[in-house]
Amino acid sequence: MADLTFSLSIAAAPNEVFVFFVPQRMPLWYGTEMDAKFEVQGGAPDFAAGQKVRITGRLRQYEMALTVVITAYEWERLLEWQFQDSYGVRGKQRWELQGIAGKTQLTMRDSYQMPSAFGRLFDKIFTRFAVTQRDRAWLMRLQQLAERR
Repeated sequence: MADLTFSLSIAAAPNEVFVFFVPQRMPLWYGTEMDAKFEVQGGAPDFAAGQKVRITGRLRQYEMALTVVITAYEWERLLEWQFQDSYGVRGKQRWELQGIAGKTQLTMRDSYQMPSAFGRLFDKIFTRFAVTQRDRAWLMRLQQLAERR
C-alpha cells in the first residue's frame, strides 16, 4: 500500500482555496491530464458525506473511470473520499485546509493499493513515482488558481 503526503502553503485564505473543491471547479486542477468530468449523484452542486461521484476522462487512448464515495466534507476545511478506479486500484484521498495568517496550509494524503502482486511490484518501481509527480502537479495547479497567477 502506498501512503503519500504532500503539504503546500497557498497565499490565499481558506475560503478562496476551497471554492476549487466543488464539482464544477475541481476539474480545473484535479485530473487535468485526462480532462476529467465529474458526475455527482443526483446532480448536486456541492459534495456531501455519503455521496457517490463518478470521475471520467481519457488518458491518451485509454478511457479512465474513478468512482468515489465522499467520506468526509467540511466546508473550507476538509474533503476526503474513498475510490476505486476502472483497473481495480482502491484507496483514499484527503485534503485538509488550515488558515494561518491570511494563508492556507493545504495537506493532501493519497493512499492506494494495487490489485495484484504484480501491480504492487510495478507500483514500487514505477507508479508511486508517477503518482507523486501527478499529485504535486495537481497541487501546484490549484495553488496557481487560488493565488490567481
